[in-house]
Amino acid sequence: MESQVRGGTRWKRFAVVMVPSVAATACVGIGLAQGALAASFAVSGQQFKVTAGHLHGKGFAQYGGIDIGYTTTDGKETTRHPVAISSFSSAEITKMCQSVKTELPLIGKTIYLRLDAGPNADRKVEATNLYIDVAQLDADAEFKNIDIGVAVQDQSKGPAVKDESVLRGGFAQQADEADLYGVKQTAWATTAGSFKLNGLKMRLGTDPKMECFPG
Repeated sequence: MESQVRGGTRWKRFAVVMVPSVAATACVGIGLAQGALAASFAVSGQQFKVTAGHLHGKGFAQYGGIDIGYTTTDGKETTRHPVAISSFSSAEITKMCQSVKTELPLIGKTIYLRLDAGPNADRKVEATNLYIDVAQLDADAEFKNIDIGVAVQDQSKGPAVKDESVLRGGFAQQADEADLYGVKQTAWATTAGSFKLNGLKMRLGTDPKMECFPG
């Protein structure tokens, strides 16, 4: 559902709408296989979960891409993961949680790593040139001065296009500002020019409740 709100566009329960078409994703994969495109670092064989009460970003752009990563934690085989790359020139995040689930077969246990930061409006997480390679995202979203359908190489509101593992003439969206509320996502990678984690807490444990959200 889309409605105009104070010069912006509001979407209820926004869910990774800017993923490239199947054909476009296939083209990127073929280009990588032939060595025509340069991929960024290889991602691990584990997705991680992230939640946030509120993310306010300036200079937003989103477009499709491909992450090269390992199929499992043994690091023996790689595969390609289609992702929606969400990028922000700057971002402030409140009540951020990040969790990773790791199976340890040698000791027969599952370990959870959890990070919490940005506990309140006075101690937010702060980032610049932030890129999130998203596999799934649910949130309430509001954009200011949004352009939908701009070519990736012509986006001008967000930070520079992440790398060459995208279709330069492919589909993108951009906005002056973006506000995401009740964020719940899984991702393959996050990179940033700077990342300030106020109120950081890190914990290791075996309780499944340590995950940022179930499922």
